[in-house]
Amino acid sequence: MTTFRMASDLAEVMVPIGIAGAAFAAICAVVAGIAIMRGAGGLTGGAVGLWIVGALMSFTASFANQWLPLLAACAALVAMLTIGGVVRGIVSATDLGRTMRQRSREQEAVPTVVKPASALQSASTGSIAVVS
Repeated sequence: MTTFRMASDLAEVMVPIGIAGAAFAAICAVVAGIAIMRGAGGLTGGAVGLWIVGALMSFTASFANQWLPLLAACAALVAMLTIGGVVRGIVSATDLGRTMRQRSREQEAVPTVVKPASALQSASTGSIAVVS
């Protein structure tokens, strides 16, 4: 009887810690997704490292057979890493296409007119002589 009472008391404490850990892990997952979108590798690593702490905190709710906080934390990380990678790929492809279009416009805008030589360089002195 005493162990059931102690388990009940611990569950009262562990479940809120697990829910808070899941919320913290979800916030870290969002930061990791945004960091992937921006291409910031260090920020991504730091956010995933803090996500691990939040996931471990959400694991404490499993003491009372509450697995939803842990599942929510894991689902948030998987979703944000996937979304971040897809958006990063789209942005990279768009930037590449924009750069190629800009280069082709610049090449079309530059005239390729050959101008006659208006100055001759003296071979002996290296100075420029103007021919009229």
